[in-house]
Parts: sequence; C-alpha cells; structure tokens
Amino acid sequence: MKSVAFDFADLTPKDRYKLLIGTVIPRPIALITTVSESGVPNAGSFSFFNILTHDPAVMAVGIEHKPDGTPKDTAANILATGEFTVHISDFALVDQMEICSVKFPADVDELAIAGLETAPGETVSCPRIVAAPAAFECKLMQTVPVSQARTIVLGEVKRMFVRETLVDAEKMYVDQIGIDAVGRLGGHLYARQLDQFERVTPTAEEFLATERQTN
Repeated sequence: MKSVAFDFADLTPKDRYKLLIGTVIPRPIALITTVSESGVPNAGSFSFFNILTHDPAVMAVGIEHKPDGTPKDTAANILATGEFTVHISDFALVDQMEICSVKFPADVDELAIAGLETAPGETVSCPRIVAAPAAFECKLMQTVPVSQARTIVLGEVKRMFVRETLVDAEKMYVDQIGIDAVGRLGGHLYARQLDQFERVTPTAEEFLATERQTN
C-alpha cells in the first residue's frame, strides 16, 4: 500500500493540526472546571487530553493560549490555584459541553450559562459537575510550555467520582458502554464509544504454542 508523506517542518501549524486531528481519533474530551483567584468558576472543554500513568495517576491536557500568547482562563486559573477537575463528557452532556467551549470573558461563569448543577470539590476548590458520568479532582504537578501558543498541564488525580450505576466498587469495574463517552474526531465531528470488541494479548508462551499448532 502506498502512503503520502508529510514533512511537518514544511507545514503550517494549521495544516499540521488538520492532519493530526483527522488521524489521532477518537480523542477523549476533558471538560475542565477551575476557579479563578477571585473565586469565579470556569469551565472549558479540551480534546488534547489523556491519562498518562496510573502510579501516580497523572492526566495531561494541552491548552492553547490566546492569540497574544497569554494563557486562556483555564490555564490561568490552574497556574494561579494549582487545581482543576476533569470531567468525562457523555452524549447527554454534549450541548452543555459546547456552551462551555464558547470564548466568554474571564468573569463569565460558563457553568451557570450552561445550566450545569455542581457540587463543591472535596480535595480541590473547583466545582464538580454532577451530571458528568466521571470526574477527577487534580492537583497541578507541572506545566510544560511547548511554545508561545500552547502549554501542557500535568495533574495528579487526588479523588475520582463515578456515577453509582456505572461502577462496581468491589471489582473496580466501570460500565464502559453505560458511560457513553464522546470523543473528538476531525473538524466538527464527534463519536460515541458504543461499538466495542475484545482482544486478549497472549503471553509469549501462549503465542508460540499457538504458532506451533498452526504451522
């Protein structure tokens, strides 16, 4: 099969962005709540996001800056307070998640505009969105400035919340179909995580034994 090669050094940031978001799919969405130093709640959604490790549990979020290079509200609040709460967006939250993506002024409470009920944070000062199927209270570990346009934020998960009907707390099993998470694709497209299949990775011994049987 033939491939088309792209040298990223020759591409504009916009073209690199279009190629990356069209191929690295689906990307989980972090609906993040923060609080400013003056106490104003903020919410924003980010698809350059994922969990990096479990010991300790670390989440990474790539946050784009404003055109003049200053941090957006979410990044500014995290830098000021060292706290943020990540929520997983399900299909039922899509409309409200999009409202939280609107570029409102810093003194606007997106949570109130979106009509999202919240509960106080338990290990952080950030409010937790009650309707989210899962939420993770995080403390800032470090920031990685990668350019004038973007900063990567690393946060350690201090407390996790999962909707009661979606988790078996004894087995630590989460109902991944029931969580109905949405992921970001290219352009304005999203996907739901409802089509699943299972593959169990064999041990080296199991693999070699199977190979011998089939040859």
